[in-house]
Formats: sequence, structure tokens, C-alpha cells
Amino acid sequence: MTLFLEQLLNGLQFGLMLFLMAAGLTLIFGIMGIINLAHGSIYMIGAYAGTYLVAETGSFLLGVPAALAVAALAGMAIEFLVVRRLYQRDHLDQVLATFALILIANQLVTMIFGRQPLFIPTPAFLNGSVELLPGLVYPVYRLAIIGLGLSVAFGLYLLINRTRIGMLVRAGSTNRDMVRALGVDVRLLYTLVFGLGALLAGLAGFVTGPIQAVQIGMGEQILITTFVVVVVGGVGSIRGAFFASLIIGVIDTLLRSYMPAFLRQIMQGPEADALGAGISSMGIYLLMAIVLLFRPKGLFIQQS
Repeated sequence: MTLFLEQLLNGLQFGLMLFLMAAGLTLIFGIMGIINLAHGSIYMIGAYAGTYLVAETGSFLLGVPAALAVAALAGMAIEFLVVRRLYQRDHLDQVLATFALILIANQLVTMIFGRQPLFIPTPAFLNGSVELLPGLVYPVYRLAIIGLGLSVAFGLYLLINRTRIGMLVRAGSTNRDMVRALGVDVRLLYTLVFGLGALLAGLAGFVTGPIQAVQIGMGEQILITTFVVVVVGGVGSIRGAFFASLIIGVIDTLLRSYMPAFLRQIMQGPEADALGAGISSMGIYLLMAIVLLFRPKGLFIQQS
């Protein structure tokens, strides 16, 4: 039971980290209608910017605003220079253009930082573990990521549903011509939305640094899973992204933890491990197929 609870917390932590990625992607995809494959590159850029500053200054807290600022600026620059010209183009053009941005970003980061992965230590004030239940000891840093994800989710809910900016964002997603006729600069609004999505991606990349290596191509590894979250939750729905992130994070973690051991009960070790790894990798895609079979628009229709 202790192991199960620990893996459940790991799934929750992974899910909330996915939410930081998926929230920005679903805003961009659902509100602006842009398929942004470069979202993973912004995740990588934020991770590298924050990690570099931590390495130079030794302060984890200084790395946070660096990751946020660089990722947001990179996102707004991408929107202004590239994406703005794709709003009226079909999705194939968007995919080709943003895929090119992935290649450019990877090459630029390689030229600046090299190909060797960067590692960032867990900050001293979040180091160590805490006993949540008798026998259940869990890292403080992972608990901090869980708290951060929940705080961001609540903040986005207030922003989208309780502020004038959120009202404009929701209105611009349904009828941009009417919003423009009311005197609102829709292009500026979309740039800010893109910047917000990029900021969240940069934050996700930076907080993942102490858990995983910061390396070239790290954004592509998580981008596909993030798209699964967006599709399962419902395109454009922050609420859908939140619940889908938790579901996918927990299911993926539990499958990877328990499926090989389960198959070893009925098969030999090497074959069980290989098959278990394959089924675990397929699990979230099977879940997506089942959800789309019964809910073609995802768990939540775009409304928040």
C-alpha cells in the first residue's frame, strides 16, 4: 500500500507538470487555432535559461524569473515573427512552420550550450523528504511541484473566468471580428495569450530540471504526451486540461510501475519486461482512443 501511494503521488506530480505544459498549449490551440509544435522547444528554452542562471549564481530562486521571462519573450517573438502569419493558413502550413522552429531552436541551443546535458541540483530549502504517513516518505521538492501545479490551475481559473482579460480571451476565441469591432486589439491579445502559454511551458521545463536532465530535444519527448492531454481534456478547455493531466499522469505512472511486475507472474522475466514496457507506453494512447470513441470532442467542451 505504501508503494502504491508513493506511485500515486508520483503520478500526481507528473500530471501537474503536464498540466503546466498542456494549459498553455490548449490556450494557443483552442483559442487561436494554431497547432504549435514549437511549444516543446519553449519548454526546453525555459529549462536552459533557468538552469544556466542557477549554475552562474547558485540561486534557484533567481532561475525562476529567468526561465519565465526568457520563455515568455521567446513565445511572443515566435508569435509576432512567425505564427501571426499563419492564422488564416491551414493546419499543414502551421505544422511545417512550427516544426521548422523546433529544428532552429535545437540548433541554436546546441550552439550556445553544447550537446552535453545540464544538471541542476535540488534547491537546499526544498531538499530532503517528509513522512506523510507511517512508512511513506516523499521528497519535498516533488510535493512543491504538486503545490505549484495546483496554484497555477487555480490562478488560471480566476484569470479566464473572473477577469476582463479572460472575458476578452474567451470572446476572441469565438468571434474575433466582433471583438475587433469593439475596439480591442486582437493581435495584441493573441500575442499576450501566446506569451502566457510560453511562460507556463518555460516554468514546467525549469521545475523539471532537478528531476530530469536538461538536454537538447527534451521538449519533443513531452510534447506528444501534452497533445494527448489536450485532446482527451477537450481542445481549449483549461478545466479539461487539468483533469486529463491528472488522469494521464497517474495512469502512465501506475502502468510503468506495475505492468512489468504483473506480467512476470505469467511470463518469463525478459519477455515480461519487454511486453510490460510496450503496454505501458501504449496506455495513454489507448485511453485517448477510448475517450474519443465516446466523447469525440474530449471530456470537456471548450468553455473555460
